[in-house]
Amino acid sequence: MFFGYLLLILPFLKKIKQNSMKNKLYLFVFLLQVLALSVHAARVDTVFVKSPSMNREVKVVYILPDKVVAGNPQACPVIYLLHGYGGNARTWIGVKPELPRIADEKGVIFACPDGKNSWYWDSPRNSAYRYETFISSELVKYTDEHYATIPKKGARAISGLSMGGHGALWNAIRHSDIFGAAGSMSGGVDIRPFPDNWEMKKQLGELAANEAVWDSHTVINQVDKLKNGDLALIVDCGESDFFLDVNRNLHKRLLECKIDHDFITRPGGHTGTYWNNSIDYHILFFCKFFSR
Repeated sequence: MFFGYLLLILPFLKKIKQNSMKNKLYLFVFLLQVLALSVHAARVDTVFVKSPSMNREVKVVYILPDKVVAGNPQACPVIYLLHGYGGNARTWIGVKPELPRIADEKGVIFACPDGKNSWYWDSPRNSAYRYETFISSELVKYTDEHYATIPKKGARAISGLSMGGHGALWNAIRHSDIFGAAGSMSGGVDIRPFPDNWEMKKQLGELAANEAVWDSHTVINQVDKLKNGDLALIVDCGESDFFLDVNRNLHKRLLECKIDHDFITRPGGHTGTYWNNSIDYHILFFCKFFSR
């Protein structure tokens, strides 16, 4: 990286007079700054994590702060980010290109797995789709074994967009011994109003013939498993989003169950622009949780 920056400034070196000590000093300071940037920078790793439950490898993008990749690595908390329907392990880098800078600033690891179009369940119909087991067990174990993490729930958070918002809450509520905080951005937190969308019936069967399965695989019906304080929760959705009503219903259900949470709506739709903004609030919320 340092040499890449050096190539950029070569044209300017010719303009510096060799007998100008002042110019030489400016150049020396500038080169030191460039070197510092090149040494202290987040690293983006793309790895393939073996899933014993699915007997295959799953692509995962890790964004590692300089604290973790330095010669004397410091343990950092982890935020797991889940993509939406049609996405992949690189979705979040595309939605929020600033994640490496944020990883350095906040001292957190981001882990972004490829969840296919699984909705992050262990499918009752397809044994090749065991993404709840992968996310909440196999991936967490791999991350703690291969990176400098703080291996406890107080240093783990999970969030996601759309399908990933559903997946984040699904996994966190059902595994509140693993995750300490969870969030959802524009999440499909009640799947039942959308029985013919996003390949869900491939995993659950047709709604009309499998109502009990659908009822038991929707996030809003998992709230009864929570006690107040089990999770730090943040839920948000755009005012023009087709998932707005189900998110408001989730908010109402959490209130009925006296579960503390942050609930936010703001102008916006089901778009990358909305999620690029929303993720900042989730990171702030999680970092506050980590600092407790």
